[in-house]
Amino acid sequence: MNKKKQAVIYLLFDFLAAAISWTLFYIYRKEVIEPVKFGYDIPLEFTPQYFIGLLVIPSGWLLFYFITGFYNNVYRRSRLLELGQTILTSVIGVTAIFFVLLLDDTVYSYKNYYQLYFNLLLLHFSFTYFFRLILTSQTIRKIHHRKIGFKTLIIGNNEKALKIFREMNTQPRPAGNLFCGYVAVGENGKGLLDQHLPQMGDISGLEKIVQTEAIEEVIIALETHEHDKLSEILTIVENRDILIWGIPDLYDFLSGMVKINTIYSSPLIKISNGLMPAWQENAKRLIDVVASLLAMIILSPVYLALTIIIRATSRGPVIYSQERVGKFGHPFTIYKFRSMYDGSEQNGPALSSRHDERITPVGRFIRKTHLDEIPQFYNVLIGDMSLVGPRPERSYYIEQIVKKAPHYKLLHKLRPGITSWGQVKYGYASNVEEMLERLPYDMIYLKNISLYLDFKILIYTMINVFHGKGK
Repeated sequence: MNKKKQAVIYLLFDFLAAAISWTLFYIYRKEVIEPVKFGYDIPLEFTPQYFIGLLVIPSGWLLFYFITGFYNNVYRRSRLLELGQTILTSVIGVTAIFFVLLLDDTVYSYKNYYQLYFNLLLLHFSFTYFFRLILTSQTIRKIHHRKIGFKTLIIGNNEKALKIFREMNTQPRPAGNLFCGYVAVGENGKGLLDQHLPQMGDISGLEKIVQTEAIEEVIIALETHEHDKLSEILTIVENRDILIWGIPDLYDFLSGMVKINTIYSSPLIKISNGLMPAWQENAKRLIDVVASLLAMIILSPVYLALTIIIRATSRGPVIYSQERVGKFGHPFTIYKFRSMYDGSEQNGPALSSRHDERITPVGRFIRKTHLDEIPQFYNVLIGDMSLVGPRPERSYYIEQIVKKAPHYKLLHKLRPGITSWGQVKYGYASNVEEMLERLPYDMIYLKNISLYLDFKILIYTMINVFHGKGK
């Protein structure tokens, strides 16, 4: 499956639908509305304003769809939910277009305003949903015929696991689960799944299995006496871009926790892996890109000045690069202005402290004012980092942290950030113990993440920058 290719197809047809509806709406205005207004026929001419609108209006629709999260999970779409989503976005978008572009039109009567609004709404919704219905129906048909599927791993090897495997593997309309195998829990040697699926190991190797097999969905099937393993399992799988399902018991049914997406599917509890609503997540990424571009342009004189000063005052490269661990545990290269003497870590990784002799005189100033961090706007721009998120660490220190706080890996569900709640509330850490003291603040951010909280963190970060509270 190529999710990006499928998303591009949706995007192209959405652009085409918006362009067709805008063209027909333009013709409707020229042929119906304006003759009534002027009292005579208006020749149909495609003016420069029309061609500008033909580019800007569809592009605006695509940006709106992106922010609302429409292009997320393009292989997991429901035609009914898609209908509701298309109606809602069409109403909001057309209303915005009407008040921004059409309300100033001089018309013969206010009845013409209603005609303009509802005609544009009908045209845009009809063409948009028509193309989407075709694409989504084709995808669903491929899923039902098992031409498209999601690599699925079962955790557990008991009667629950066997029952859910049989139910999902014999559904008249499959949900797209392609079972790769199962992972044993503890000393579970019943072997109930052995005749159907290969054992891929136990939970001690779960992280490696999920990564090497490119698992997309996990079904957790634990016995009651195995529930103590649940926290360990979730710590491993929740920090990855996969769907996690649990098998409900009687209490879950009675409490109303069990929700299903299709009539034919087996009842499973979806353990949500999403931290923010789709529109906030996409808006956060859009803000990251725009803000980083603006910051790099505005701060270009600062980049140039620091380059000259660092080069003139100490030997070594101006930009210091280092491998850090990012979202879903993927390594990336972080960039900073060099604030230490070249070769300061020849004896291995070492965190800086307040009176670190390895820091250059210029480096001490740029660390206090956080100017050493500004090359990271490039990391944000290319998607390795975000403006706000837990500070990325090196694998060397993560291994030490995880020994004392295994839940640290949950932070890998997020893009690391230039600034974080932990950094604002606690500051930089000089050793592993201080990293552990800062960890609760980042965990609180993980559980309460929102655009509102991001803006507050950015404001307090700016206050700290002006007060020179870095080290």
